[in-house]
Amino acid sequence: MHQASLPVTDDLWRLTVEHSPVGTALVSITGDFLTANAALCDMLGYDAGAMTTMAFQDITHPDDLASDLALATRTLAGTIPSYRITKRYIRADGSLLVGDLSVALLRDADGAPLHFISQIADLTERHAFAERLDAAEAAVESEQRKAEAVFDTVAVGLLLLDADGTYQGYNSRHQDFMDLAFPHGHRGRVGQTGYLYDAEQARPLSSEEMPTVRAVAGEEFDDFLIWVGEDPESRRALSVSARSVRDRVGTLTGAALAYQDVTELMRAIRVKDDFVTSISHELRTPLTSAMAHLELLEDSAEIGPAARPRVAAARRNVQRLSHLVADLLFSTRATSGSPLVDPYRVDLVTILAEALEAAAVDAAQAGVTLESDLPDSLVAVVDGMRLRQLVDNLVCNAIAYTPRGGRIVVAVTSCETHVQLSVADDGEGIDPEDRDHVFNRFYRGRNARRLQVPGTGLGLSIVRAVAEAHGGGVSLESTPGGGTTVCVVLPR
Repeated sequence: MHQASLPVTDDLWRLTVEHSPVGTALVSITGDFLTANAALCDMLGYDAGAMTTMAFQDITHPDDLASDLALATRTLAGTIPSYRITKRYIRADGSLLVGDLSVALLRDADGAPLHFISQIADLTERHAFAERLDAAEAAVESEQRKAEAVFDTVAVGLLLLDADGTYQGYNSRHQDFMDLAFPHGHRGRVGQTGYLYDAEQARPLSSEEMPTVRAVAGEEFDDFLIWVGEDPESRRALSVSARSVRDRVGTLTGAALAYQDVTELMRAIRVKDDFVTSISHELRTPLTSAMAHLELLEDSAEIGPAARPRVAAARRNVQRLSHLVADLLFSTRATSGSPLVDPYRVDLVTILAEALEAAAVDAAQAGVTLESDLPDSLVAVVDGMRLRQLVDNLVCNAIAYTPRGGRIVVAVTSCETHVQLSVADDGEGIDPEDRDHVFNRFYRGRNARRLQVPGTGLGLSIVRAVAEAHGGGVSLESTPGGGTTVCVVLPR
């Protein structure tokens, strides 16, 4: 350690200062460094000799000098015995050091000031960390404010639950829905029942059916339809979706739910269904009358050979229109909750044979070969009329989408408990984007628009409705350019 002329030269003091990990210096009352230990020299990047040629004013950041001098002046005046300040120092390489400076004034026996004892702790890393932490907190707060703004602006009700079912947060839109469902207040936990009803508004939801209860149990779902509100006139229809929230090891930590108001859509669907039902009923009577008269006329001996094909064509078109009306009526009935089937013992082979015979004319006109692989007889308890409607729609679809020269095969197999009906064609197949939607009502796929195939988009939705009403199901396999196979499985 470089040493100048010191008023106090105590070996113990010198040893303590020299080996202290804290930067320590003796500074004259005018600010000159009298001595500096190794820690301070390393901290500032100067050697001991250089330090004794400098004053603390030389290495203090200009913006921090005034506050340091003011405190030193007050200490010399006896107003304060010591002071502590955080200030910036300029290192030998020009970089900045943030130091925690503690200063005490040593006086002689008469009270005259001798020199300052200064200790400096390097806070540069801590200060840099604090700045990074402040920046990170500011960024988090900014993102949080943005998220809250989005959270409260979207038209969808959003709800976040923890693993115990406690409401962690929800936006103002969801609050509106809660006010309808729970006008007397909500406890902030899942399971509370209120004015929430099923899709048909036929009954209130039980606690176990509540979307929040299902979500907390780990269930994920989409488009779960409920109605909320005590007054039927002001109820809102909500489509609810839920996703689980899990930690990095997969443990369930909560759930997020989205509530989409679909009231206007449901009302529009109801109006459309009422309109379709009304029009279908209005058409049914004149069509039945026209069909009867055309059948009588076709069987009459009063028409000549030239007119008979025209009468037969008119009868087929009226019959096709009659089937369309029946499909429309069935489609609206399928959404009303009414029973769709009335099962009885029937020979499925007879129904299939009659359906294929009726479709043979359309198949011949389309240039499509219609084949069957049927047993001699297959008795099952089904609704024969609805099953005929199902087969007619499947075969009609296959004919419409099979090119001239193509082939359609209708087959049925059975086991002790179930029967399986399949209709396979070698047409161009269904686009992958359409496969998940072809069983929806009124859905028309890309190939229908591309090939300009007429229709209402009801055929496959009716097939599914009839199959499910029997307790069965329907599946579809299709390869672009490789044809389509639809399989219907029914309890025997």
